[in-house]
Amino acid sequence: MQPTDWLVLSGLLLIFLLAGYAAWLWYQVWRNRQRQAESLQARNQRLAGDIQLLAQALLDGQLPAIEGAIRLKVLLDNYSGARPADLDIEVLETLYNATAHIPTHAAWKELPLAERRQHERHMAELEQQHREALLRSAETLRQGLE
Repeated sequence: MQPTDWLVLSGLLLIFLLAGYAAWLWYQVWRNRQRQAESLQARNQRLAGDIQLLAQALLDGQLPAIEGAIRLKVLLDNYSGARPADLDIEVLETLYNATAHIPTHAAWKELPLAERRQHERHMAELEQQHREALLRSAETLRQGLE
């Protein structure tokens, strides 16, 4: 064999090895995308179940309206699946934004009683003002996300 034949064979072998490596890398990318899609689907199923559970608790009166609206809004922000066409989340956003300044947990307990009462009155007014729209949204969510 001539030296050029060896160079051609070496070049072809190198091309086949690189093509095999490229194919293996593409397979890895495809497999990772499949895993991510499965993970996203499982996450959306968990979120959909949690949303339906919270909506049912809100409708049953087991969850305060403002707290339910806030929790539902946060879960829906993280949910990337299909939503019912008649779902109105504007009320959830309105209640969330209207109460975002109110302290929670330990900060709530540290508030003076007068300030807590003021926030409670404000939340009661918001609940009364938006109750019907909130219950309609909760009913739509209870019936299910796709």
